[in-house]
Amino acid sequence: MHALITQEHIDTYQRDGVVLIKGLFADWVDALREGVAANMAAPGPYAAENLLEGEAGRFFDDYCNWTRIAQFEQAARQSPAAEVAADLMGSQTTQLFHDHVLVKEPGTSKPTPWHQDGPYYFVEGAQTVSFWSPLDPVREASLRCVKGSHKWPRAVLPTRWLSETDFYPDEKDFMPVPDPDAEGMEIVEYEMEPGDAVAFHYRMLHGARGNEASARRRAFSLRLLGDDARYVERPRPTSPPFPGHDMKPGQKLREDWFPVVFQR
Repeated sequence: MHALITQEHIDTYQRDGVVLIKGLFADWVDALREGVAANMAAPGPYAAENLLEGEAGRFFDDYCNWTRIAQFEQAARQSPAAEVAADLMGSQTTQLFHDHVLVKEPGTSKPTPWHQDGPYYFVEGAQTVSFWSPLDPVREASLRCVKGSHKWPRAVLPTRWLSETDFYPDEKDFMPVPDPDAEGMEIVEYEMEPGDAVAFHYRMLHGARGNEASARRRAFSLRLLGDDARYVERPRPTSPPFPGHDMKPGQKLREDWFPVVFQR
């Protein structure tokens, strides 16, 4: 396994669906900050501002920009993340699914809603991992994950963050979005330094607090896939949508769009 992690990291990830990896992107913080600045200066087609009129602050996010922002591609291919992902997943390979940038400016009280990433995606598999890495010190605006939720028998209903409407038509196929604080669920969150990373499964229920601090909170995420990940159809366009991909259910994701970034 990579020198950044131990067997305990792997066991924790497999059991809880979430683990902290110290310094995963430590050598990439400055480059990723440059990439985020370039992303915000020239947002991509999926960029969003996630506040309603009258809400204070700014909550920007964007994804699928690694093909045009060199710092994101370099971090995906050259940082330890892909190898560490393979270790955590127990996979021989790591495929890049997409990148994701989330920025909360100071005074942004709005939290990131509780959700699982998996139901928004057109891929399923036990071997999945996301890395969420702050590019600023984080004390109170960190990622929050519900321990063990990646093993729940039903997926959580995906919703649109602003309108809070259902993402797919068949609500009965999902469990309602819970309130982990009110329901006493075990929530994991960490104080983090720039370049640290939370590793979490695509089926992990997670959210994030608002940013009431005096400094901005920039976060960079990588969504990665292992050997058993396969394309699945959803009842409506997914997020990200990846139009025109031409894949069929049960296929591995096409490597010209989703490159293998690590192989043993």
